[in-house]
Amino acid sequence: MLSHTLLAALLLTAAAADPATPRQNDVREKGAQIMPFSLDRTLHTFEKTDMGGVQQVRARDADAEQVAMVRSHLQSIARSFSARDFSAPAHIDGADMPCMAELKAAPAGELTVTYRELDDGAELGYVGHSPTVIAAIHRWFDAQLADHGSDATTTPGS
Repeated sequence: MLSHTLLAALLLTAAAADPATPRQNDVREKGAQIMPFSLDRTLHTFEKTDMGGVQQVRARDADAEQVAMVRSHLQSIARSFSARDFSAPAHIDGADMPCMAELKAAPAGELTVTYRELDDGAELGYVGHSPTVIAAIHRWFDAQLADHGSDATTTPGS
């Protein structure tokens, strides 16, 4: 039988080895069902801007197969979001994710989502054309960062 001290030490060691929260682990599992690329081999960046933000997904090792999957996925997401279809993030993060309702309801002229290729992946640019939509994009990015834990950052090229 393990002593309480030994059990506590083992639990602390396990927590240090995997600092992800249960929600982050759930998001990671669901993300693997939607995102065709490897989360271990890519990095998501969510950088807020004055007009909205930029989301990048870059292959950590610039592997051509990962880059192609990132580009294909982000092209699809750009088309979906432009049509106000947020079903992919709803599956991953839950339909009640902060600001999803506001982004879905944004009139065509108030939210623009664009796609651009990078050498090692791709990016989506989110531009809000009203203070309400810009604030929603910023809260969306905060929620993405919280949900994706170590798979995401706010610093491009990290």
